[in-house]
Amino acid sequence: MERLTVQDKKAILISSLKSRYKLQYDAIQPIPYIKDRLYCVDKVFVEGGTEICIVKGATREKEGTWVRVDSYKDIFTDPRMKAKRRIIEAEAGYGKSTVTLQLAYDWCNGVKDSPFKDVEILILLRLRQLNSKISIYQAIKLFLAPNDPRIKSSDTKNIIESCSSVKVLLDGYDEFPDRDGATGSDVERIITSNLFVDIDVTLTTRYLPKDYDKSNTKYVRLVGFDEKARGQYIRKAVTGQDEESVAKIKRALKANPILDDLCQVPLLFVMFSHMTHEKTHFQKFKSVTDFFRYMIKCFHSHKRNKSLDKHAKEHMSEHESEYDELSKVAFEGLCGENKQLSWRKDGLCTRLGQGFCQHYIAVGILVEEEVSAETNKQASTIQTKTDLRFYHQLFCEWFACFRLVEIVAATRNASELKNVLDKVDPFNLQYLYRFTCGISPAVGKRIIEYLQSRKDGDKFAILCILEQTGEVDGIKDTVRDLCSENVDINNDDSKLLQRSTIQLLEIASRFDIPIYCVYLNHCSPRVDESGLNLILKSGLSLSILSSLQKLCIYDHYRRLTNEELAAILSYSSQCTSLKELVFDYYNLPDTIPVESIPSSLKSRNVKVWNYDGAFSRRLNLQTGLWQLCDDNGNLPGEEGFDEMSYEESLEDFNRARGK
Repeated sequence: MERLTVQDKKAILISSLKSRYKLQYDAIQPIPYIKDRLYCVDKVFVEGGTEICIVKGATREKEGTWVRVDSYKDIFTDPRMKAKRRIIEAEAGYGKSTVTLQLAYDWCNGVKDSPFKDVEILILLRLRQLNSKISIYQAIKLFLAPNDPRIKSSDTKNIIESCSSVKVLLDGYDEFPDRDGATGSDVERIITSNLFVDIDVTLTTRYLPKDYDKSNTKYVRLVGFDEKARGQYIRKAVTGQDEESVAKIKRALKANPILDDLCQVPLLFVMFSHMTHEKTHFQKFKSVTDFFRYMIKCFHSHKRNKSLDKHAKEHMSEHESEYDELSKVAFEGLCGENKQLSWRKDGLCTRLGQGFCQHYIAVGILVEEEVSAETNKQASTIQTKTDLRFYHQLFCEWFACFRLVEIVAATRNASELKNVLDKVDPFNLQYLYRFTCGISPAVGKRIIEYLQSRKDGDKFAILCILEQTGEVDGIKDTVRDLCSENVDINNDDSKLLQRSTIQLLEIASRFDIPIYCVYLNHCSPRVDESGLNLILKSGLSLSILSSLQKLCIYDHYRRLTNEELAAILSYSSQCTSLKELVFDYYNLPDTIPVESIPSSLKSRNVKVWNYDGAFSRRLNLQTGLWQLCDDNGNLPGEEGFDEMSYEESLEDFNRARGK
């Protein structure tokens, strides 16, 4: 038999990689229970929010500035992203894996403007399939070139070393079984730059690893679908240019602020838009629990309706309603001592029953996946096993909530309840809490009391009350009380707290409840391309609040350009009840072009003023010039004018001008 050269083996490996990636990127499944409706990634991919972190120094600091870029391609082409290591962070369902599949599509098809067009070899590995015992070269052979006997694990090392350019995508570090442990795995060595030192590696994850090469790593985050991205997806993948159908889906979404928040998650928005296109019920839902309950019902009913076997239908109905053991599995995976999101198929089938498992695989709630078995690095043969996991973590939280209901109901007092819930982190498992409150009013009442006793738990508790009642009327008084004083959003707040606060503000605005003042503390807000949202430093967005009366933005000596200031003025002008806009400790332009001041601010005489750390100045909306004012933004002769603070501002101003 003819001896193959490294170049021959390289050609064989490249062919195998392209075949394997094609199987993956041609199998996008927007509605998991409709298994015969698959899409190519390029037909459904749209640009969501992508931001890169610009930092001074070697590590990502809190002071790092997140900058929106136009495309996923900028992750690799922007000069500020030049490095051998990148980390793409995003929450579950925000499209990390979809971006890697789009890049694989680009490479396989030689997409002209892709940063991967001229890359000789692309290695894309899903880390949940690996473990610490398997080498990276064994993983490439096992998962990317399994069917060609001409390529061995040892060959992949020689091939990679012979290439002029290689890019590596490691998808889902948070799902890697041996993450954050000192196991000496090849994955650990790669992200600490002790392996593949000169190769460009990008890691996707929900959170930063404990140990990685901070000096050589650039940071990216995906922040979800804004209004523009949603519209693009609907037209590209769901309705085409049927504007009436587009409007129908958007109406269904906007009819409820709860669903509007949930569908910022691209994966859930994709499911929502496809299902809404075929159904009409979504616009009637008033809670996340109702949304999910109906969605799970759709999974089961689709499978049941396709079956012609009456006996099989009876078993399907049993599986649909009797899932106590699956709920225990889900809760243990999220909250047990040994947390896990995937299980050995044979073991889980033994525990749940073969018929039950097969049914949940068939409907799309459970997903089969081939993963590496425990293998010695020096072993000549590599073994695989089949794991089962939930389609998405939210499905795991849904089934876990039924077990949490049982556990909470069994606690006898507040102390026992606290011992249980202190181990169930609401900041990581917010939907587990919300589902539980929606499923059981009695248990929900106790959980809400617990949340209200926690620091920063009040606002999240209100959302849990909404899950209980299913009616905004049930929380209107609470929201009204909250909004009658300053509502603070601090950059140091958890994402859960920020998101809860934002959602409550949007509920208030939707139901015309006056919002006295929103205070953004070190949130560095900027306006998105649509002009309809303030994007906070955390990546979360604050939409236009029609009932907002005062907006105060504090950022220590942050400098704004005329363009940035004009965008904030434009956003503020659309908050139709706004009376006052305050920039606290900002460095603003000395003059503002009159044409950039919205006419609605002028007609309503909105008070726009700034304290820059020395003196207070008010913007003359007619001239674009600043006028000295008192420390409450008032000018001489206006109601509430404080002459003492005005005189102090005047002295400080003259002193500064004298210098």
